[in-house]
Order: sequence, then C-alpha cells, then structure tokens
Amino acid sequence: SPGSVECDSVDSCVYRVQGKTKVVTPRQRNVVVALGSNQGNRQIHLACAVSALEKHFTDTRVSPFLETVAEGVGPQPDFLNGVLIGVTTLSPEKVMGVLLAIEQGQGRVRPYVGAPRTLDLDLVLMGSCVFKNEHVQVPHPRFRQRRFVLEPLVGLAPNLIDPLTGATMAELLALLPPRVR
Repeated sequence: SPGSVECDSVDSCVYRVQGKTKVVTPRQRNVVVALGSNQGNRQIHLACAVSALEKHFTDTRVSPFLETVAEGVGPQPDFLNGVLIGVTTLSPEKVMGVLLAIEQGQGRVRPYVGAPRTLDLDLVLMGSCVFKNEHVQVPHPRFRQRRFVLEPLVGLAPNLIDPLTGATMAELLALLPPRVR
C-alpha cells in the first residue's frame, strides 16, 4: 500500500512507495515490549527483565507495574504487568530472540499454552513497522484488546500511533471496557 512501512528480517526497513522499493539499513526505531509475571517473585522477575532489556535498547522508559487479573488463561495467580519503551536498530526477529532468551533466563517454561509464567515478554510495536512470519508478528496481534498493555503504555506514550489502525494508544484504550477490580 502507498506509504506503508514493513520491517524485514535482516535489520532493515523496507519502504514501498508508488511501487518502488528502497531498503535502509540499519535504522533506529522505537520498540515497545509488554512485561508480565505471575509466578515466583514477580517484582524481581520484572526488574531482571528491565535490566536485561536495557542492555539491548537505548533510551528506555518503564511504566509503573499494575496488578491485573489473569485473562483468558483460566484460574491463575494475578499478574504484575507493565511496558518498556526503548530504541533499537535490531530486526523484529532479533528482538524476539532477545525476549525469548530473557524469559528463559528467568525460568520461563511452556508446558502448555497459557501456563503461568515467571516472565512473559511480548513484542508489541516497532515504530511504524509491520512484520509477520512464523515466529514474529509486529504489531502484536492482540495488544489492542489488552488493557494491561494499553493502560501502562498510555502512561508513557499516549500519542504513539498504531501503524495498522492509525489510532493513538489513548484512543485504543478508550475503546476498551473498564478494568476488572
């Protein structure tokens, strides 16, 4: 589509404007990561994640953490959730690799979909990039329905734009029902 921006898997952005393609490598872009934990010492798991992410991203900002009820995963302990915004030149695939390694370092296991977790890191946004393969999808496909992502994100960057809808984070949050509890 005219003016669309897509990120490829080799640390570059591909611009398609009026049928022409231009690749620029590397390019700094904002990255938004959702953080959550509902097992063990949740605050320590999240603090370790923030510390590890700060080694890979620059200009990081972290929201306060919110206690939230587990959604869509059956009865589980409550989560602590928040977001981190930073700057990176990494590709979506490399960012995902970083996130998975940090989760594993904090003891994340995946015995089944939706299992309780010591640490959950989701790649939410990467600037205006749109990217999808079998391992990564940016923007995150469900972040628009997740108050536990949008609420802390609006606290940091209310005017950040969703590249697929054109809506700001504040506008997306306003569309959601009130928080439970």
